[in-house]
Amino acid sequence: MVRVGILGGTGYTGLELLRILAGHPEVEISWVHSERFSGMSLEGYCPAWRKRVTLVISGQEVLDRAREVDVVFTALPHGVAMEYIPGLLEVTRVIDLSADFRFRCRETYEQWYGIPHKAPHLLGEAVYGLPEIYRERIRTARLVANPGCYPTSVIIPLFPLLREGLIVPPIVVDSKSGVSGAGKKASEDLHFCEVDENLRAYSIGTHRHGPEIAEQLSALGGKESEVYFVPHLLPVKRGILSTMYITLAKEVSEEDLLILWEQAFSEEPWVRVFPRGRFPELKWVVGSNFIDLGLKKVGARNVVVVSAIDNLTKGASGQAVQNLNVMFGIDERVGLPGGVLYP
Repeated sequence: MVRVGILGGTGYTGLELLRILAGHPEVEISWVHSERFSGMSLEGYCPAWRKRVTLVISGQEVLDRAREVDVVFTALPHGVAMEYIPGLLEVTRVIDLSADFRFRCRETYEQWYGIPHKAPHLLGEAVYGLPEIYRERIRTARLVANPGCYPTSVIIPLFPLLREGLIVPPIVVDSKSGVSGAGKKASEDLHFCEVDENLRAYSIGTHRHGPEIAEQLSALGGKESEVYFVPHLLPVKRGILSTMYITLAKEVSEEDLLILWEQAFSEEPWVRVFPRGRFPELKWVVGSNFIDLGLKKVGARNVVVVSAIDNLTKGASGQAVQNLNVMFGIDERVGLPGGVLYP
């Protein structure tokens, strides 16, 4: 059994981790930590856990508890995770769900997050946690930086095309997310009356996932990728639908593009390529760890790519557990939800 601790286990991603890990046959949840709710039973905090998990939320010294486990998930806000992680790495492995170690470049992180990085010496060691791309490095990593939800929905479908040199910049990305992507913290613009029956773009040109997408696509393509990323808020709880508009470097048929995807993802348990003429929808992925992909050629060299994920599962906690499976030599399908919440 892999013993795990969850640091920051009372937010949406922490609770999603619990949902998944509680059903994982090769994992033992040793502790869940939250200073704010220390001493409260998990079922007292969230009654969904009655008759499922009997843990009491811990507030004890984190480093002492970390010695008890094989890996710690840090489901903390950016800026907070990096205060704990250097110490945690002295005694265990870490899967970080914050943004603190996703960037290779310290200056990029500090520019977009507006705070100094407190552990820049670990940026070169942290492995970006997309198993479909970095699986071999994840296997032996001490520190895995779990990707952002929007970047997951963009990087996976585009990297096979970038690898073949088929994309001419710029790349235009239109992404729409459910409200849970903003976390649990109260905000007026996330009130029910502000979100319900509404759709709006936000953080145009300033969303922090934009540079994360650009850095990864540039590394994968071997040259700078110019990305225009616009996120939108959907009046739903979960899910991300991303639509990408790309120009091909040369004319390639729609059939050959689909074959390229099929070849790239044939051994990937959580990537589903839709056949020609069909496209992903949120209702086919919500609650699962799948990412669904579809594409349509429009004109000689223009392609529309569509992807769908659950932002809390494949976009966060499910991907984190997939990384755990890779790190500990467990089949990547084990313990992860494949069923969707439909209808």
